[in-house]
Amino acid sequence: MLNFSTWKILVIVFICAFGTAMAVPNLLPRETAETLPDWIPHKQINLGLDLQGGSHLLMEVEVDSVLKESLNSLVDEIRTAFRKVRIGYTGLGVQGTGATVKLTNPSDLEEARALIRNVDKQLEIETTESGQITVHWSESAMRERTKAIVDQSIEIVGRRVDETGTREPTIQREGEDRILIQLPGVKDPERIKQLLGKTAKLTFHLVDSGASAADAQAGHVPPGDVLLPGLEKDAERGLPAAYVLKKRVVVGGERLTDAQPTVEQGRPVVSFRFDTAGGKRFGDATRDNVGHQLAIVLDGKVISAPVIREPILGGSGIISGNFTTEEVTDLALLLRAGALPAPLTVLEERSVGPSLGEDSIRAGKIACAVGFAAVVIFMAVVYGLFGVIADIALLINLVLLLGFLSLLQATLTLPGIAGIVLTMGMAVDANVLIYERIREEVRAGRTPFSAIGTGFERAIATIIDSNLTTFIAAALLYIFGSGPVRGFAVTLTIGLMTSMFTAVMVTRLMVVQWLVRTRPKALPV
Repeated sequence: MLNFSTWKILVIVFICAFGTAMAVPNLLPRETAETLPDWIPHKQINLGLDLQGGSHLLMEVEVDSVLKESLNSLVDEIRTAFRKVRIGYTGLGVQGTGATVKLTNPSDLEEARALIRNVDKQLEIETTESGQITVHWSESAMRERTKAIVDQSIEIVGRRVDETGTREPTIQREGEDRILIQLPGVKDPERIKQLLGKTAKLTFHLVDSGASAADAQAGHVPPGDVLLPGLEKDAERGLPAAYVLKKRVVVGGERLTDAQPTVEQGRPVVSFRFDTAGGKRFGDATRDNVGHQLAIVLDGKVISAPVIREPILGGSGIISGNFTTEEVTDLALLLRAGALPAPLTVLEERSVGPSLGEDSIRAGKIACAVGFAAVVIFMAVVYGLFGVIADIALLINLVLLLGFLSLLQATLTLPGIAGIVLTMGMAVDANVLIYERIREEVRAGRTPFSAIGTGFERAIATIIDSNLTTFIAAALLYIFGSGPVRGFAVTLTIGLMTSMFTAVMVTRLMVVQWLVRTRPKALPV
């Protein structure tokens, strides 16, 4: 235990130097650190919502609206399937959480069941001898659909937040149909709410030039058409307040591969590009309908309805309208991120001011300073020179901890600061075990060399056991915890590793070097 080869010493020195280099940028202002060249360590620890302020949102996914759309689509598919084989029916429509239909000829019941089963194999079908059929999804299918909708919503929300450049956001499921969103450092939460609150469902429809919007508003909508409103500010400028569109979607926003804000003829517009299949459908539609209007519909409103002057065959185009620069930037962001499968409703909103975060940081610094000073004084008083060596190792441990948190770009929260303070106490705990073991060996009559070698050797098993049990607790906190609890677990785990390294390697190296150089007859412990 007292032999250190040259390569071991070099490895220890390298790790300490590397950790110090990674920790130093935290002493610089963030703006200064970000301007440093890439080859120079410049990463800093990210501060969580409770330390730098920001926005906290709890949003509910309106799953019922998507399930209702799915039921309407199911009804349309059943209608199409029955018409193909000429099965007579009445009263086909949505009822509650399912759909019902009455067959005019009950003898078609088995064939109808088979057709409905082919539409969706997860449907539960209930029938009566009179030909009444009720279909609904099973509980397991409903749970799967709800989970898929929420998971997709989380993914889309994450894309939208990432597009805004927010650092280290927290986006996670809360319950069955809620999403917790924490955005550290966000200074304009209202804009974030607007971005997240928009479904951003984009579709392209042909305008029915033979239909009158006035007649449609009076309730006379032609079959196969739909009446949709235009933008309010367009109506104020004398443009149509409503449009009669063909229900059939020419191409949907899911075919978009890119959308960017740009300027055309001095006006802010959004340029977009389709994938291969979407580009072909868009090109065919514009080629076959030159001279007709093509409406661009976003979340159920017509944002633009330009006349097709010539075929657009390149798979790209622009969305123009009465937009501001910020509006086209946000629209492009929403289209790039994709449409939400369901609307989101804000249930809870909290804003944490930066002054509160500064108070928390100040309190955390005081706690760390007091804890560090108390540990340093205690070790120096109780163990003398060896206590001073342990204090030096504690300082190295703290630097390594900050360095590796910076390297991992971890987010530091108030519980994380608590983990750092706890780590400082645990870091010297290993030294206490070693020094007490050395004292026992000295009392047993061993020489200084033998007492130190035996003390380190026999204390290591105890140190590993104590740190292993703490690591298991930290792992469970990370697995089952969320948000700040996970931050505490990460800080504690990294602290365990650095304290093990400093206690077993750094402290032992310093003690052995002192022992070899001074060759004392008695140990100051």
